[in-house]
Amino acid sequence: MKIWINGKFVEPQDARVGYFDGGFQHGIGLFETMMARGGAVLRLEEHLTRLEESARTLKLFDQLRVEALGEAVQYCVQAFAKESGSGDARVRLTVTGGDLGKPFAGANAAGGAASVPDPTVAIHVQPPTRYPDEFFSKGVAVSVAESRANPFDPFAAHKTLAYWPRIQALRAASAVGCAEALWFSVTNHLASGSVSSVFLVKRGRLLLPFARGEELAGARPSAVLPGCTRAAVILWAEGTGIGGLGIEVERRDLTIDDVLSADEIFLTNASWGVLPVVRVEQHEVGGGVPGNLARAMREKWLA
Repeated sequence: MKIWINGKFVEPQDARVGYFDGGFQHGIGLFETMMARGGAVLRLEEHLTRLEESARTLKLFDQLRVEALGEAVQYCVQAFAKESGSGDARVRLTVTGGDLGKPFAGANAAGGAASVPDPTVAIHVQPPTRYPDEFFSKGVAVSVAESRANPFDPFAAHKTLAYWPRIQALRAASAVGCAEALWFSVTNHLASGSVSSVFLVKRGRLLLPFARGEELAGARPSAVLPGCTRAAVILWAEGTGIGGLGIEVERRDLTIDDVLSADEIFLTNASWGVLPVVRVEQHEVGGGVPGNLARAMREKWLA
């Protein structure tokens, strides 16, 4: 399938960025991974709002034209559906710092302000990843990442291109038969998975770490990305109206002891939705079978 770069579709073998592009040279950029169902992108507005907030907070760009980005994403999904005959897809939107060659080559030598380059925008639409049914019916195992998330790193809770540590942790997890790696912070508190948000269930309550923007006044910042599927699960759990489960949701600092004493654990992201965890390394969770709340949340996501 063709890839959309800066307003034009190109063949995969021709999909290139410049040598001086900030994403290539320095990992300067952000991305969003989304799912489309029936030609519509799930939670598109939430994904673009998160992207815009990160771009502004991290000073990548003061303003992104999120409406135009949304139109471009939907246009690419429609083009994919027309070509493939399916409106179900995995969508990746990438925004990099653009060509940084001139600013980094001495644009400030005369004391002037560095020019702000145009971003590189790429959209790739492809068939959705098909995970084994057993992942969801039987649950998966996870490992504990050796690296630690740093809540004092201002980039930690944003979806930047600097994903090498996360990919490395995933590879290490896969090598020991695990589907994901849990990350703890430098203060030894639960943060997230390498590519997912983490939920614990204990005595009927849903427990999860603070995400960026949820921290208590005066508390240390969070290293946890505010996941879009995570937000949906919280709404489904807390809701008391039609379809809501009326479950108490508590955000707090969680330790490895909380993880090992949980009645259920499940993970969320845009690709797999809700994924039950039945083992943390050698520790069995919930009798080794997916819990009722994980199953209920997966049914809601599928719906």
